[in-house]
Amino acid sequence: MEDMKHCPYCGEDIRAQAIRCRYCRSRLTSFDAGRWHRSHADARLAGVCAAVAAALAVPLAVVRLAIVILSFFHLLGPLLYGALWLIIPKRPGEDSLLERGLRYALDLAATLGGRDNRPPTPPSMWEHPTA
Repeated sequence: MEDMKHCPYCGEDIRAQAIRCRYCRSRLTSFDAGRWHRSHADARLAGVCAAVAAALAVPLAVVRLAIVILSFFHLLGPLLYGALWLIIPKRPGEDSLLERGLRYALDLAATLGGRDNRPPTPPSMWEHPTA
């Protein structure tokens, strides 16, 4: 038999992996940092909508529709999408593009300031960083 848990809202037995109660439809999870990456199976363009949908446990279509609707209001949708693309890492446990860019800028500043002898290595957007 599968692992079961009780819904805190209606008290019914549900599967332990459930993110919504099948009886009262209450959402049982909040933000999941383990799902905060862009390499989901249902990712399309850059994986931002899939990452937000998985982390917040909301339907993917709702997140995509929200981005499209926000695109009609002062281009807020594309700006938000671009910002999340920089912030959300490509794979779990990996640094985001923003973190890699900031690290490069700090290395460059240290090199130019004479505090570091090695030249800075530029971040690669398209290659997987080696560990």
